Amino acid sequence: MYLEELLNKNILEDDKIECKQSLNRIDVLDWLKTIAGFSNADGGTMYIGVADKTNKLIGFSKEEIDSEKNYLNNQLNEHLFPRPFVKNTFLPYEIKGNTRYLLEVDVPASIFKPVIVNYNNSSIIYMRRDGFTNGATYEEIIEMSNQNKNVQFDTSFTDIKFNFDDFKLLREFYAKHNNGKELKEKALLSKGFYNEDGYLSNGALLFKDDYAGNKSLAQCSVFSGFTRGSERIVTINKYSGNLINVLEKMLEFVEQRMNHSLIKKDTGRINLDAYPKRALFEGFINAIVHRDYFLDGSQIQVDMFKDRLEISSPGKFYRGDNIEKTYDLSNIISKRRNDLISSILVMCNVMEAAGTGFEKIMEEYKDYGDEYRPFICSSSDHFTLTLPDLTYKEGLSNDAMLPVVEFLPLVNASKHDDKILSYCYFKGHNAKEIADFLGISDSTYFRNTILKMLIIWFL
Repeated sequence: MYLEELLNKNILEDDKIECKQSLNRIDVLDWLKTIAGFSNADGGTMYIGVADKTNKLIGFSKEEIDSEKNYLNNQLNEHLFPRPFVKNTFLPYEIKGNTRYLLEVDVPASIFKPVIVNYNNSSIIYMRRDGFTNGATYEEIIEMSNQNKNVQFDTSFTDIKFNFDDFKLLREFYAKHNNGKELKEKALLSKGFYNEDGYLSNGALLFKDDYAGNKSLAQCSVFSGFTRGSERIVTINKYSGNLINVLEKMLEFVEQRMNHSLIKKDTGRINLDAYPKRALFEGFINAIVHRDYFLDGSQIQVDMFKDRLEISSPGKFYRGDNIEKTYDLSNIISKRRNDLISSILVMCNVMEAAGTGFEKIMEEYKDYGDEYRPFICSSSDHFTLTLPDLTYKEGLSNDAMLPVVEFLPLVNASKHDDKILSYCYFKGHNAKEIADFLGISDSTYFRNTILKMLIIWFL
């Protein structure tokens, strides 16, 4: 029996069709590149269990086809990034009284391009054209990158089916923040949580009770002093999995370790937390919502110092410029990077659609002095919110506390020179500490141009 007979149409291997007798376990790249090529082009279909060239059906038993599908999904998860959506279908047929199966792998054109094959320490971009799969040309890669500019990670769909019972944590979280109101499936569908075919979006997957990936990874650390480079690390904890669980773990980490004190008022003594709870909550929500989930191997970084808390999230401000140290948080215009995740948190009543999180943080600190002003900065690969410790008497170090250093203007001087010299006047600091103080990225340009010029000038 042949594939044409089963499908009742003519089948020719071309830009859209590929047949494999089985998934090669030795030369995995042979078929991985075909799926990547389909994803980067206009999509296509791979039939597994069909003899190449002749299209004769070989097929699998029920147990074998299950194993083949699982192997396929595992290899796609491991070697293709971003992981393309594929739809797997078992095609049964009868031969000599026995039921055999083909695996039909339908691969639509990827929303996120280019899809990259990471295999044997090499990263390659493939394109399907003229019935063959080859490396993409420079022009094709540029075109794919341009198509990808307005694509969001969380709104594309996976090949995992929606099951309402898989989201108990989300339902409990929703009820907790909506006076016990019950979350309805229709509400999730209306937000794009899953599509009409029942497939989950990437953002929805992060809310799944048993989500075990690292897209939600967060690292929380406590340092004994004021900097990362020269101080002892007291504690490091890592959290991953369901977004709600990660949010609650980050809150718990800080609340269990932050300082508390008493303040005398005319009306009596009041308790003072190092970090106002609403400011903490808004800071963590902001980090989750604006995180760049395309950046594999990255994490939300929560660092507690003697005088402050820093919450850093991967990715610069979405469609925004780099921001140096900025205290006026209310004037920061932040565009949403993750519409689905934002919509779910708005629906859960823990975030406002207008995006007023920064204003709420400022409101919590408005009754304290300038030395306790929160600030934010953004570089090309992360943005950081800094919350001062209200129980630390000296507050945060600020420019007014530094000595004024007078020096002759330098050739090719930068606007940071006076601050760098003032900061390092009493005590030496490494490049990372200086960059953190300035609120800019510790980049190669910063080291090789700005710092190097100062060093050469004063030698």
